[in-house]
Amino acid sequence: MTGYGQFCSMARAHEALGGRWTLLIVREILSGSRRFNDIRRGIPRISRTVLSERLQALVFIGAIERADGAHGPEYTLTQAGQELMTLVGALGTWGQRWLTRDPVDEDLDLEPLLVDMQRRVNFEALPKEPLVVRFEVRGHRQRFMLLKKTEASLCHQNPGFPEPVCVRGPLHALVAWWRGDMSFVGAQRLGLAVEGQKALARAFPKWFDLYRFAHVEPVVREGVTTGSALSEATA
Repeated sequence: MTGYGQFCSMARAHEALGGRWTLLIVREILSGSRRFNDIRRGIPRISRTVLSERLQALVFIGAIERADGAHGPEYTLTQAGQELMTLVGALGTWGQRWLTRDPVDEDLDLEPLLVDMQRRVNFEALPKEPLVVRFEVRGHRQRFMLLKKTEASLCHQNPGFPEPVCVRGPLHALVAWWRGDMSFVGAQRLGLAVEGQKALARAFPKWFDLYRFAHVEPVVREGVTTGSALSEATA
């Protein structure tokens, strides 16, 4: 493939990092994923072949290292890779601030959302006893999240713990709350429901720290907000 042919360090960096999926892979490793399948869970639409190619390319430019772990290859960021945290953070902030947010019209996957929720569990707010939250999101297979004081994990079936809470509703409502587009009450008015033991259902939103960029406010331009087209009147 023909390169940009430019001396500019920005152009050279874009040649190395600007391919589709590349920075999402960096985001996943920055978020704690180390193994191939864990990285892919956060980017379910990438093929195994492309993920393998992108990982090799990142190793080649010195952004990540590959090592043999107890359960197979593991990937970690080098110093060069760690410096990409600033770039990933800047892109996330820019997108949250300037891009229109309307999850009703977005092409969204459930898995990356649940993976992000798993990563951002507020363990101090959890009940003392382990429990499972069942997610019944419209149009998707049931998923289960095991929550303990020391760990959180996603499962395709209940691993054998009490299941006192069920989250039901459309994906766009769950996204709108998680991304900070609207309050939890607003998402409930869009159809998101947390059912089960009343005290636990009320506490559910406090079990998680919202999406990393949820605090970034959308910009208002000429009277039109870049935020969600879903009315905050529902909040």
